[in-house]
Amino acid sequence: MGPRPVYRPHVDTHTARAFRRPSGQHGSFASRPAGGATAVPQGDSQIQNRPPDAVLAEAFGRPAGSSELLQRDPEAAAEQAAPPAPADPWRDPNSAARLGTPAVGQSQPRPLTPGPKLGAREVLFGGRVSWRALGVLAVVAAVIGLLGGFVGAFTGSSASALTSRKVTLQSAPSGGAAHNQVTKVVNAVMPAVVTVRAWLGDTGSTGSGVVIDGQGYIVTNNHVISLAANDKSGKAKLDVVFSDGQKAPVQIVGRDIKSDLAVLKVDVKNLSVIQLGNSNDVQVGDDVLAIGSPLGLEKTVTSGIVSALHRPVKVGGEGTDTDATLDAVQTDAAINHGNSGGALVDMQGRLIGINSAIKSESGGSVGLGFAIPVDQVKRISQALIHDGSVHHPRLGVSAKTKIVANDVMSGAQVADVQAGSPAAKAGIVEGDVIVKVGDRDVSGPEELTVAVQSHEIGQTVPVHLIRDGREVDVQVTLESD
Repeated sequence: MGPRPVYRPHVDTHTARAFRRPSGQHGSFASRPAGGATAVPQGDSQIQNRPPDAVLAEAFGRPAGSSELLQRDPEAAAEQAAPPAPADPWRDPNSAARLGTPAVGQSQPRPLTPGPKLGAREVLFGGRVSWRALGVLAVVAAVIGLLGGFVGAFTGSSASALTSRKVTLQSAPSGGAAHNQVTKVVNAVMPAVVTVRAWLGDTGSTGSGVVIDGQGYIVTNNHVISLAANDKSGKAKLDVVFSDGQKAPVQIVGRDIKSDLAVLKVDVKNLSVIQLGNSNDVQVGDDVLAIGSPLGLEKTVTSGIVSALHRPVKVGGEGTDTDATLDAVQTDAAINHGNSGGALVDMQGRLIGINSAIKSESGGSVGLGFAIPVDQVKRISQALIHDGSVHHPRLGVSAKTKIVANDVMSGAQVADVQAGSPAAKAGIVEGDVIVKVGDRDVSGPEELTVAVQSHEIGQTVPVHLIRDGREVDVQVTLESD
């Protein structure tokens, strides 16, 4: 194997001119013997140990990055490990500097002579305080300790004068005074209000319910039990907890997503049943109580008044199939999550509504609570108990709010009319603005929904609308949904 090609860098003209042989000089600078013969050194041939020429080292040296050893057993089957590094750091050019024992001998230190033992006076004061001074200090410390003991004893005796074991606190006699009306209503109604719990695995919801019949029928909101009602796996659980702590499983009799009501049935005897009131007897300003389990806090009672009647409220949202518009009773009694399905009662203990919704930007009660009127609760619940389902009258339009009549009056503008619907049969077309259904004024889509649902299926209702700036009256015969 021949030598590798030698790398020779390019030499520029200026460098060659500066380092070239002088003019007239050829060959080496060594003197030559007479006759032109080459000088040959005489005497002993001395082998000189010097680094190889750079050209030879580059041509025959180990390639860059190679770790192959030149000294190896030619008969060995594999490469042998590299020889260990020399033990002597002086022979290792790559060894690090280190400290060692000096070559000269060192003398051993002389053993220390034990000194005299020091007493407390030498240790604390360096021997500069006399025994007499130490005695005086001890006496002063004893006097200070005695004075401190006398002060502590005096302080303790002064504090003990503030306490006494002879004092006995007693309650004033009741005097036979009767509790107020709120207490009487709560005692009468509370056994008829239950906590409704629905869960599926780690997901659950808690609401309230009201016993409306002694055979075990309980009314609540559909959105309280929709988790269990929509379960197809059969793993959902549903039960109720009574005011005395008794728990019982329940079954769903029927539910209505358009009114957000549901009826459950429990197999428990001797139930306390709530008294049902009449929606026509409810007036704005009447005192009311909201009873339920807000945020899981069972048997919670809050009080307020009826703030408004016939308030259209849209109910629905994520996690429930409820899509209802309520003709609600508005109250400022505190209602929170978990009050849903609970009782709104008057001061005679009669049910006037089922608490169902709140309006709040924070999610908590701000005094804007809404309940389903008791007349609607009776109608829907009885239909569910009889048939397991309920039907509603429909008009067959979708609408949006529209300002009409010189920006003074608003109504529900028809955005779409279903083919073959009662609205289509009556001649209502897209763009009409409905401002009144029967005797009820309509100011928006929610108002239109509750106005239609306040009538019966098959009833013919006058509908007042505005078409192209003209007032038009049409007769619509409502059909079942």
